[in-house]
Amino acid sequence: MDDTKRFTDSGIEVKPVYTPGDLPAGAPEAPGAFPFTRGVQPDMYRGKLWTMRQYAGFSTAEESNKRYHYLLSQGVMGLSVAFDLPTQIGYDSDHPLSEGEVGKVGVAIDSIEDMQTLFKGIQLEQVSTSMTINATGYILLAFYVALAKQQGADLNKIAGTIQNDILKEYAARGTYIYPPKPSMRIITDIFEWCSRELPRWNTISISGYHIREAGSTAVQEVAFTLANGKAYVEAALAKGLNIDVFGKRLSFFFNAHNNLFEEVAKFRAARRMWARMMQQLGARDPKAMMLRFHTQTGGSTLTAQQPLNNISRVTVQSLAAVLGGTQSLHTNGYDEALSLPTEEAARIALRTQQIVAFESGAADTVDPLAGSYYVEALTQEIEQKADELLARIDAMGGSVSAIEQGFIQDEIARSAYEYQRQIEDQSKIIVGVNKFQLQEEHAPPVFRIDDSIRQLQTEKLRELRNNRDAAKVDQCLQRVNDCAVSGENLMPAVIEAVEYKCTLGEIADELRAVYGEYK
Repeated sequence: MDDTKRFTDSGIEVKPVYTPGDLPAGAPEAPGAFPFTRGVQPDMYRGKLWTMRQYAGFSTAEESNKRYHYLLSQGVMGLSVAFDLPTQIGYDSDHPLSEGEVGKVGVAIDSIEDMQTLFKGIQLEQVSTSMTINATGYILLAFYVALAKQQGADLNKIAGTIQNDILKEYAARGTYIYPPKPSMRIITDIFEWCSRELPRWNTISISGYHIREAGSTAVQEVAFTLANGKAYVEAALAKGLNIDVFGKRLSFFFNAHNNLFEEVAKFRAARRMWARMMQQLGARDPKAMMLRFHTQTGGSTLTAQQPLNNISRVTVQSLAAVLGGTQSLHTNGYDEALSLPTEEAARIALRTQQIVAFESGAADTVDPLAGSYYVEALTQEIEQKADELLARIDAMGGSVSAIEQGFIQDEIARSAYEYQRQIEDQSKIIVGVNKFQLQEEHAPPVFRIDDSIRQLQTEKLRELRNNRDAAKVDQCLQRVNDCAVSGENLMPAVIEAVEYKCTLGEIADELRAVYGEYK
């Protein structure tokens, strides 16, 4: 027998063999019952498959709309919108700081007119939409609500999610605008408004995905994500909101990497930990204790070398998400280490989910790895190690304080460094990168975005500003400013502003004037 020690990516030692003695004490609970280790529904995918939600957005609203119609025609069940960098950090496309970035990593959305184009031919009442947007999430939600109203939709039936998770931006991703405390205020305004006006909307997607992409381990992904979740719940409670109401609309967003069994155990542990945490924070309704999550396969695991190998990686990661009980899933294109995904790569990524759903048998029974000596032991160990990290964060005063002190950032950086060191000394094998390389490779065709997109958006903005009621725009922007100063809920004022064709950058600037920018 090979006596060399083996470890998961979180540094958990893997024994050569597991036995009944490795099982945690106590009988396993039923699926759909507290603490939801085995899933949030009693019948899971036998009742309803996960939502196949492919993340897409690039160039102009017109081009992204074509991709959405294509994906819907291929069997996508929900849309997921990627926004460009200027949209994410609150600049219109004609702002000097937007140069070189318009339409590159997502779609450019400057005004309600862009939102109308983005969803042309798509009835918002009939589709669930996820929007990966944080610092300007309140503005994009306002665009979406205004468009739904224009379509005559019943807001009680509008379903979807905004990411709206600003804490992980300070810790791992960087697309913040305002300082942490006013940013938290905006988030709780969204919680409050949606609980009254948009009851089926997930008001936040507490995101471990970007924490993992920045280099964290699976254990750190769980601990830091749940710590951020706790901070949002405590902020909402401090505002007087009912945990059994807003708790049902919290959702999570996790990564899926290549260590199949560690990833499955991670999802099971996270569900259990969140249920107990919400109960301790005062939740009484079991639905407010459920950790419902979206999964995306690991972008940082994709290799530019031998990119077709990424199809296999994405398959393993998809299986981990499904065996772990995800509620929705995005699968990455095999070419995403090189460019935005081509139409072919996006189709293969979707087909990967469909093969797992309809051919693998993974969806036929609930939590099929339950009772595995290895998976149950891993679930327990991940929970214990994540709890230790959470205790350290609590001792610092919670997630916001831990971020302000640089603790979370430092921990992620240390793990990222260690992972890279393992690749370089070949203690961690990445197929095609540090082993099994090819001398000559033929790169697949890549998808490029033309720099002329900014000019198109600038012309649209010029026309918009020439054809709107300037006095009404000034009045709306002043009202947004007044609400930011007074503490009145921002959402009604922002929705009115976008309806009167105020731009994203103009609204974001009103809050910059009140709150300042975080440096």
